[in-house]
Amino acid sequence: MKVLRIIARLNVGGPARHVVWLTGALDDGEFESRLLAGTVPPGEEDMGYFAEQNGVSPRYIAELSRELSVKDAISLVKIYREMRSFRPDIVHTHTAKAGTVGRVAAFIFKWATWRTLIGRPRPVRVVHTFHGHVFHSYYGRAKTRLFLFIERVLARAATDRIITISEQQLDEISGRFGVGRPQQFSVIPLGIDLDAFLGRAASRNILRAEIGAADDDIVVGFVGRLTEIKDLPLLIRAARRALDKASGGPKMRFVVIGDGNVRSSVEQLIRDEGVAAAFHLLGNRPDVVELLPGLDIIALTSRNEGTPLSLIEAMAAGVPFVSTAVGGVVDLAGKVVDGRESFSVCERGVLAGERSDGSFSDGLLYLAKNEKLRQSLSTAGRAFVLERYSKDRLVSDIRTLYRGLAR
Repeated sequence: MKVLRIIARLNVGGPARHVVWLTGALDDGEFESRLLAGTVPPGEEDMGYFAEQNGVSPRYIAELSRELSVKDAISLVKIYREMRSFRPDIVHTHTAKAGTVGRVAAFIFKWATWRTLIGRPRPVRVVHTFHGHVFHSYYGRAKTRLFLFIERVLARAATDRIITISEQQLDEISGRFGVGRPQQFSVIPLGIDLDAFLGRAASRNILRAEIGAADDDIVVGFVGRLTEIKDLPLLIRAARRALDKASGGPKMRFVVIGDGNVRSSVEQLIRDEGVAAAFHLLGNRPDVVELLPGLDIIALTSRNEGTPLSLIEAMAAGVPFVSTAVGGVVDLAGKVVDGRESFSVCERGVLAGERSDGSFSDGLLYLAKNEKLRQSLSTAGRAFVLERYSKDRLVSDIRTLYRGLAR
């Protein structure tokens, strides 16, 4: 069975690793897989090296990496030509841009044949995975409505199966935004290489030595792209509040691992808020797995998320989190066990009650001062991830879905 997988670009983040793992694992005799990807624009780290490390050789389409525009006719033609050459049984698109252009190309590939005249279009099946969505917080109202209209049309006319990566995301996309039909959806959580996080306790000192943190300092980390949707200003303002209130308590340090187009404004805001002495911006790092054990808390301030791989990996490393209540983060956190005025302590994490620096700093400071809670969340979070988020489980779930579509 031939599978053509399409993603907008292999930039730093969960979707790139997800598609590389699936392409490599599902190229095994039962499946023949090919990966199409756009090029990574300047200012973003290219994870082509990760594909190479996993024995995957993507075919690149430069036009696929830009925002939607009339010039996407070029990428549409190129993808269609790949389909004519490869003749896939399944087309699986990932991320919004690739999902739009890829599914239009698959629709044309399916129906643009003389056999359609006798009721026998090409038997290609189309799958789309929502790693996140662009239905709020990314664009203005008019553009958001346009993208939502396009997605509703493509879901019903050009998609056989829609994958969400969490139950919360399913509720949003199918329920709140009315995309697709309920029977089209499957929930398949992300998967990670869990082996990379086993036996890492000894690496706690790697990060702490690099930033000069004492053993009793509380090190709070952010891991991800520095883009508008991640809302680093919220973290910086919350950090300033927490530092103002933390006198007499443990010393707090903040580590930002990642890079992106808003780095300069992030650096300026850190200076403006007077917290430069407490912040360490490390840029993109290939050794994140070795750095995570040095954190006491991981923070996520995103306006919109699917299920953030950064939190899953931190939980696998035994690092508790404080986050805004977005997307699949709610599923990672679990049920509320202690609802407070401005934040909630959940089974496996702490969620800010609202999008404000006061709410976020309250939850952050509460966790920083409560070592017993950090240990409890660490144990519960790690057990949860080890049980549900293995790479092998992800591959098995996708394999089962493909087999079902082929019947």
